[in-house]
Amino acid sequence: MDITMNHITMIYPSGKKALQDVSVHAKSPGFIGVLGPNGAGKTTLMKLLIAGLLPTKGEILLDGKPLLSQEKKLKAQLGYLPQSFGLYEELTVWQFLDYMAALKGVKGKAAIEEVLMRTNMTERKKARIRSLSGGQRQRVGIAQALLGDPKLMILDEPTVGLDPEERVKFRNIFSEMAQNKIILLSTHIVEDVQAVCSRVLVIYDGRILYDGSPSELIQETAGHVGIYLSADGQTVFDGCQMVSKVNVSDGIQCRVVAQELPECAKTAEPTLEDAYLYCIHRKGGRQ
Repeated sequence: MDITMNHITMIYPSGKKALQDVSVHAKSPGFIGVLGPNGAGKTTLMKLLIAGLLPTKGEILLDGKPLLSQEKKLKAQLGYLPQSFGLYEELTVWQFLDYMAALKGVKGKAAIEEVLMRTNMTERKKARIRSLSGGQRQRVGIAQALLGDPKLMILDEPTVGLDPEERVKFRNIFSEMAQNKIILLSTHIVEDVQAVCSRVLVIYDGRILYDGSPSELIQETAGHVGIYLSADGQTVFDGCQMVSKVNVSDGIQCRVVAQELPECAKTAEPTLEDAYLYCIHRKGGRQ
């Protein structure tokens, strides 16, 4: 599978410009993490890729042909988990997945049993959805996205509501599946991207600030991450973006990213979270 977005601009009827001249090319296999703050354009990007929205300008191609002319082909190969996923409260988990399988044209009970096993929901398959916890509901959403072994998976905040152990399990599942498909993972959890994604897109204010490997983004940040001690944690130097504050025995340790670190700061090894924040701070113009 091959997907191309050429110079996409998306302006909503309200006048809000959600995406500005965005170009992205993805082909299988590929696991792409999409990072950005709220309102950056991540969800709009994903809705365009599933033909849920039409771009104001630009074109989207699926295997070299316009996406809209192949909507049936797209739906047959798509696994989608939106950020806000509605469930039918009165149905059991099995009934809901059976319904979703029918919509996708997936036949046979084996496919449902497989996704139940993968999402650790086999023992709850007869439970009504209204009785599930938030994390269990999220697992049902992930299960329906896995139905039919789709070639394209678009996951918008898939690990929200899951405990750390469950997040690790699903990261491993997604990583295994990416061996023969395209997966786009939109998340606020930078750790998820660092653990499984071979490519990362950083989106800010509707623009793509970075498109490349996580390791290269981290390398670009070397020398721009520093830590210093502050008595009250309130001391922030001009041109610095605060990453974190941690209480230590002799004060509050502040971690910052900056084009030029203050003299009192000791250089630290960058993480992907540092690199992401530095990218937004430097290229996005955030102060």
